[in-house]
Amino acid sequence: MMQLNKLPEINNKQPGRRRYRVQPHSRRTGFTRAALYMGYCALGLLLLVWGCRVPKPLALPDNQQLPDTFALAGANADTAGIGHIPWQQFFTDPHLRALIDTALKNNYALKTSTEQMKISEAALLAAKYAWLPNVNIAATAGVDKFGKYTMNGVGNFDTNLSGNINKDQHIPDPTPDFFLGLRSSWEVDLWGKIKQRKQAAVARYLASAQGRRLLTTFLVSEVAAHYYTLIALDSELAIIKKNIALQETALETVQIQQSAGRATLLAVQQFQAQLLDTRSLEHRTRQQQLAIESQLNFLLGRFPQPIARSKALNIDTLAAPWRPGLPSSLLTNRPDIKQAELELAAAKADVGAARKAFLPSLNITPYAGFNAFKAGLLLEPGSFAYGILGGLTAPLFNQKQLQAQYRISAANSRISYYNYQQKILKAYQETSVALGYMYNQQRIYALRAQEVSVLQNAVSTANDLFLAGYASYLEIITAQKSVLEAELALVHARRDMLSGTVQLYQTLGGGWQ
Repeated sequence: MMQLNKLPEINNKQPGRRRYRVQPHSRRTGFTRAALYMGYCALGLLLLVWGCRVPKPLALPDNQQLPDTFALAGANADTAGIGHIPWQQFFTDPHLRALIDTALKNNYALKTSTEQMKISEAALLAAKYAWLPNVNIAATAGVDKFGKYTMNGVGNFDTNLSGNINKDQHIPDPTPDFFLGLRSSWEVDLWGKIKQRKQAAVARYLASAQGRRLLTTFLVSEVAAHYYTLIALDSELAIIKKNIALQETALETVQIQQSAGRATLLAVQQFQAQLLDTRSLEHRTRQQQLAIESQLNFLLGRFPQPIARSKALNIDTLAAPWRPGLPSSLLTNRPDIKQAELELAAAKADVGAARKAFLPSLNITPYAGFNAFKAGLLLEPGSFAYGILGGLTAPLFNQKQLQAQYRISAANSRISYYNYQQKILKAYQETSVALGYMYNQQRIYALRAQEVSVLQNAVSTANDLFLAGYASYLEIITAQKSVLEAELALVHARRDMLSGTVQLYQTLGGGWQ
């Protein structure tokens, strides 16, 4: 402990007062006092060492190694994955790009993430300047009544009897105390504890930025998926209307045949039932359109309104084939992995700060200003005073609290490590599933296209045979129903191919660039 004070001067010398000389102690008394001092020092050093027992550094397992390639990548296993393409280049549909741009500006979840980033930025600002001294302007006033048998009471009484002080230096009883100046406290970062906390704050700020990027990738993929679903519903509605027209023609034909005696009433009723079912399907599709439009407008941060979109759902509306790149690129491009990595870094820094809390801390508390026991003399030059106090302190009885905090930090660090490993595993799993989905969906689409072609020919054949009297009305109804289902399934396959490509783009970390 070190203390230095400069106080207002008071001359306490009193000429003529008798001085007493203190005789030296005996040699035995000197040795006893020296031994006592040494014992106190040894005890203090022992307590200091005992109080500064630092836990061992936290050891975490090694990271798992990612496979070199994806299982279904095949010839597309190259370093230039689609996840690195900016969304403005990946999506070529101008209507879709306009919708994505609107969503990035107006989506409330994204705005909330931006505010969360500002909170992390403010925490970083506080941690950045935590090493600086805390300086405050102080204006205080108080009063003390010292007893006659206290050091201050005796000292003040003795000072007032001195002939070397003037009336302004006479100490009143009770004694007021006025101060106007600066007071400061400063913890010197001897071991880097404050620096570790700053590193944790930096990592958490960067993690919040990655969290916003993650939300951006989800938002871009959701807008694109809803957009393609909406166009697919338009195509379904067009197919349904076409089939309604065909079924109306078929109903008119069978009604004419009934009038001529070539068809029964049962045949007419079957055609009517088929037409009514298809018309009900039209209204179900319109309701789905309304729901998707509403969801898409919600993502755009606006109330429901018509969505401008393309008329056809073309497979070539995406700018790039489904190239996955290498698994190692997931570590650098997926925001959720980067976020987990930064949170792990922050947790490690917290552990470091918790370990260094066991070490002694050096605190310096200086002050400077005007100090007087009379308000009228406070701003006089002779009232200026300053002082500084430095102290080295170590934890003693709060060891259990520090150990508890260290255990909490260590457990959080292990949780962050497990979360980081889980994010890597999940990213590889999601990408593998997305690749498999695209691989199978391409073949499904090709087969669906062949099915539609065959069934369309079957409808024409059934109509010809029915008119010639070689086929029944049930065969025509079956053929029309089959071709309607096949055409709708082909639209679904086309939509699923586009949505699958968007999902692969999102799993590879695309959309935030």
